[in-house]
Amino acid sequence: MSEIMKTNLAERIERLIAEARKRTVAAVNTAMVYTYYEIGRMIVEDEQQGEQRAEYGKAVIKELAEKLTKKFGKGFSAQNLANMRQFFLTYSVGQPIFQTLSRKSSLPLTKPQKTQILSDKSESENSATPLRNSQIPQTPSEELHFTLSWSHYLKLMRIENHDERRFYEIEATENNWSLRELQRQFDSSLYERLALSRDKTGVKALAQKGQIVEKPEDMIKDPYVLEFIGLPELPQYNESELEQRLIDHLQTFLLELGKGFTFVGRQVRFTFDEQHCRVDLVFYNRLLRAFVLIDLKRGTLKHQDLGQMQMYVNYYDRFVKTEDENPTIGILLCTDKSDAMVEITLPKDNNQIFASKYQTYLPSKEDLQRLLEENLK
Repeated sequence: MSEIMKTNLAERIERLIAEARKRTVAAVNTAMVYTYYEIGRMIVEDEQQGEQRAEYGKAVIKELAEKLTKKFGKGFSAQNLANMRQFFLTYSVGQPIFQTLSRKSSLPLTKPQKTQILSDKSESENSATPLRNSQIPQTPSEELHFTLSWSHYLKLMRIENHDERRFYEIEATENNWSLRELQRQFDSSLYERLALSRDKTGVKALAQKGQIVEKPEDMIKDPYVLEFIGLPELPQYNESELEQRLIDHLQTFLLELGKGFTFVGRQVRFTFDEQHCRVDLVFYNRLLRAFVLIDLKRGTLKHQDLGQMQMYVNYYDRFVKTEDENPTIGILLCTDKSDAMVEITLPKDNNQIFASKYQTYLPSKEDLQRLLEENLK
């Protein structure tokens, strides 16, 4: 057998072993998540059979932590057990309002004022009367579909808004987000930024299906958050520096752009009628099967900028894209814009050119939530 064949065989076996180990780790992680859910359920059920006072719940978890730690070692501290308890309360199917109660998890369950499905009210609104056994959510294990790691769920169950939490769970699963990526998307208020461009039905769909990209408007955010490039908000920097920073952090920028994006090139040049033009950044979106051209504008967007982008899009539609590809999409990223100017400059039926603000700092989640509430009234 030649050395090349031996090397190829070894490489194939190494890949097989690596994949098997990866699947084993994933299976173990999934099993532990289900186990933690069951532990949480058992703690909740036990609380309902004990003394109906706050000290009882604290004592149960403390005593249980001591016994489990002694037998199994790390991983079963009082805080971890409290997290498991809250995990069960958060993810039980058909959960009533009481399941938003204390993240501290050391207090006993409290009777809800209403028996409706989980709302976005804070846990502080619950009363102090313990639940009866009949009010403990019963969830058949076959209805549970935990797809992420325990670390992901520790983050997710701290998101009080049910629709928002479900959105991030779907997106983290479908896009294979690491915990760090999940944290970044939450900190950048991805849910609110997408929801702001949708009506009530569209916002609800985000929680039920995640972000579905079927048309250009589905992928647009306003604003785009570019805090990862490390440029301050106010000091002077030019468009070339901004472009270079985006290229230096291309993986994160692709995450911010959204699903289906692949990088084509920067300062892509094309020529017609002896005139040379350059597009700042060119991407291709696999889901939309279309080129996406991005132009960076430092300052307020002008109508000339929109006209220039229209020319770029026209060129790509006529000379670059193939017949089986969809029309080219143009996105202008600017620090400021007039929505009225953009609307009057572009055609009424425009679905190819979009203008969005960008900011080099994380947005205020509270401000975006307030805007979203106003839009949905």
